[in-house]
Amino acid sequence: MGSMGEYSPSVIGAILALAGIYAGASWKLGKRPGSRQILALGLALIIMCFALTGPIDYYVRERSFALYIFQQMLLVFVIPPLILLSLPDWMARAVFTRPWIEPAWRIITRPVVAFLTFSSAFTLIHYPLLCDHICHVRPPYGDIRDLLLIVGIVLWWPLLSPLPEFPRMSYPTQIMYLFLLMIPMTAVAAPITMAETVLYMFYRVEPHPFGLTAHADQVLGGLIMWVGQGVYLMCIFTAIFFRWSRRDDREIPAINLRRAADLRIVQRRSA
Repeated sequence: MGSMGEYSPSVIGAILALAGIYAGASWKLGKRPGSRQILALGLALIIMCFALTGPIDYYVRERSFALYIFQQMLLVFVIPPLILLSLPDWMARAVFTRPWIEPAWRIITRPVVAFLTFSSAFTLIHYPLLCDHICHVRPPYGDIRDLLLIVGIVLWWPLLSPLPEFPRMSYPTQIMYLFLLMIPMTAVAAPITMAETVLYMFYRVEPHPFGLTAHADQVLGGLIMWVGQGVYLMCIFTAIFFRWSRRDDREIPAINLRRAADLRIVQRRSA
């Protein structure tokens, strides 16, 4: 086991590679992302480094269930939205409208499919038997983190799609989508929080970091998932509602209006 201050070269390398791909795509396409998009990417990469290496990852490996759940919340609820907000439409279009990607991506990112994909993956990796035999075993441990990041992007795409070709849901539907998301999250978090015994074999070994018992650590992790995601999603609800109330067209996100305008232009040219 490495010391608390060690940072994983593979994680740092992957983060630098993502930054390089972003810069390389900008150079190849001859366009520059906006300052807000660059800021969103910078925040995403900083939080990714914070979550996946250094002290947090050290304590996760030392059997801190609470920090394991905190790490997951960052991978699912914070980093994916920032990544999507960092993508200019012209950069995303170069990837997601390719003939061998677009049909599958269009199906996967439909709201119902995206919701079920995320909910199924998130529920399965917290099933005790599966978690004990896969989630904390090398190398699948790293693969599980990659999986969470991917299904997080799928989950957030219907709300934050950077492409008019993949329209975002209307504001009322976005609110309903996030409200329904609290159901599977609560279904996972509540049994963990209220269990009278430690559910996961990996965390039954003591002592735990920070002087917690294995059971107290489990309860804290369950509360981070249960209460933390609830508060976070309520903040997103509020932001969507205020954005909705400030628009003249009270149901259609701006990116969908752009899509409608583009279609009208095409129709005029073909008339």
